[in-house]
Amino acid sequence: MELVSKFSQNSTIQNLHNLPIIEHFKFLVILLFSLLESFLILTKCDLFFQIIIPVLCTISYIIIFRYFLLKPPNIYLVDFSCFKPPNSCRIPLTSFIEHVHLSENFDKQSADFMSKILISSGQGPETYVPPSLHYIPPRPAHFDSMDEAKMVIFPMMEDLLRKSNLSPFEIDILIVNCSGFCPSPSLTSLVVNEFKLRPNIKAFSLSGMGCSASMIAMGLAQNLFLVHRESNAVILSTEILNTGWYSGNDRPKLVLNCLFRMGGAAILLSNKKQARKESKYQLIWSSRTQRAVIDRAYKSAFREEDSNGLTGVTLNKDILEVASDMIRAQLIALGSVMLPVSEKLKFVTSIIKKRYWKKSAEIYVPNFKTIVRHFCLPVSGKPVIREIAKGLKLGEREMEAALATLHRFGNQSSSSLWYELAYLEAKEKVRKGERVWMLGMGSGPKCTSVVLECIKPIVGESNKGPWARSIDKYPALAFNS
Repeated sequence: MELVSKFSQNSTIQNLHNLPIIEHFKFLVILLFSLLESFLILTKCDLFFQIIIPVLCTISYIIIFRYFLLKPPNIYLVDFSCFKPPNSCRIPLTSFIEHVHLSENFDKQSADFMSKILISSGQGPETYVPPSLHYIPPRPAHFDSMDEAKMVIFPMMEDLLRKSNLSPFEIDILIVNCSGFCPSPSLTSLVVNEFKLRPNIKAFSLSGMGCSASMIAMGLAQNLFLVHRESNAVILSTEILNTGWYSGNDRPKLVLNCLFRMGGAAILLSNKKQARKESKYQLIWSSRTQRAVIDRAYKSAFREEDSNGLTGVTLNKDILEVASDMIRAQLIALGSVMLPVSEKLKFVTSIIKKRYWKKSAEIYVPNFKTIVRHFCLPVSGKPVIREIAKGLKLGEREMEAALATLHRFGNQSSSSLWYELAYLEAKEKVRKGERVWMLGMGSGPKCTSVVLECIKPIVGESNKGPWARSIDKYPALAFNS
C-alpha cells in the first residue's frame, strides 16, 4: 500500500509538473510584452512603433502557442501481443460438424446449414473455441465467460508487459473492448485488480462495438493523448464466445456460431517522445464512419431473442450493402488526405463523366497501393475478404494476411486485425517507412480505419507470437483451402 500511495503521489506531481510549462510560457510572454511596451513609452518612441510592435509580438505568440505548444503529440505503437489458445481448445472442422449434428439443440436442417457455412468459410482445422463449447451440447454460462476472459486477457497482458519491459505502474490509460460480455465489475476492473495497476489510472470498457472495436479503441486512445501528455495506453481487445453462442434454429443467427473463434490482442501505445526509439509503428491517420442513423443499416446485425426466447445475433442480407457504403466513405476520407493529386483528378473526372456524360461509365477506384503497402482486412469469411479486395482493386498479395488469419485462427472479431499484422511481421514483409492500413467493420454499424507507418526494421518475429511453428505453411494453405 505504501508503494501504491507513493507512486500515486509521484504520478500526480508529474502530471501537475507538465501543465505549468504552458502557463510559465504565457507568463514569460506577457512579461516580455509589458517590458517592451514600457521601454517604448519611456524612450518616447513613435506612436506607430508603440502600436505595431506589440501587435507583431501578439501574432508571433499566437503562432508559437498554436503550432508548437498545442501541436498534437506523435503517437507510437510500441508493441503488441496476440493470444494463442492452448491446444486443448482446438476444434477441427470435422469435430465441430460432428458436435452440431449430435447436439440436441439443433435440428438436422440447422446442423446441415452450419456445416455448409463452415466448409465454405475458409477456416482451417486448427481454430479454437473455449472449453465450455466443447461439450455436447455446449453449456455456456456466466462463470464460463469469466473463465474465458481470464484465460485470454491475463496471458496476453503478461506477454505484452514482458515484451515491452513495461511495469504495470507505468500504464496511464487502460481500454478493454469486448462486444458481448459486459460483467460487473467491468473487465477493466478485472485487469486492474489482477495486475495491481495504479489507483489513478484512466480505465475504459467498450462494449457492443463488434469487430471494429479495436480500431475504435485506438481512436479513443488518440483523443485521450491530446489531454494526457507523456502517457502510456494499453488496449486489450477480445471477444468472449460463451455469450455469443446461439442454441436455437433461426438460420440468420447460426452464422456466428460457425465463424467466430477464440482470440485476443494487447496493444501498447505511447505519446512519450522517448518511446519512438523502442516503437515499431507511428499512428499517422484514423477515421470512423457511423451508419446507425439509417434504420436498415442499424438492424443489419442485431442481437435479439428468437421465438423461443433464445438470444442470438441476426445477420441480415443488407449487411453487405451497408458494409460497402461504409468502406466507400472510408476510401473517400483516406484518399482526400493521402492520395497524390493525379489519383484525385482521375477519381473526380470519373464522377463528372458518369454524372454528365456517360451514365454507364464506372467510377474510377483510386490505386491505394500508391500510399499503403500492406492491408489488414476484416476477417468475416473468405467470400467477404475477396469481395472487399475486389472493390479496392487488391490482389492476392494484399489478401494474403487476411486469408491466412482466417484459415489459421478463424474470425476473432476485433482482434483479428492484429493477427494479420503479426502475420506480416512473421513473414518480415513490413519494412521501415512502409504503411499498413487496418480496416475494421462492426455492429452499429460502423467502420473504422487506422494507418500505421513502420519506423524501425522488424525482424526475428517468425519464431515469436501466435504464428510460431505455423508461419512456413502459409500462404499455400490459405489460398488452397
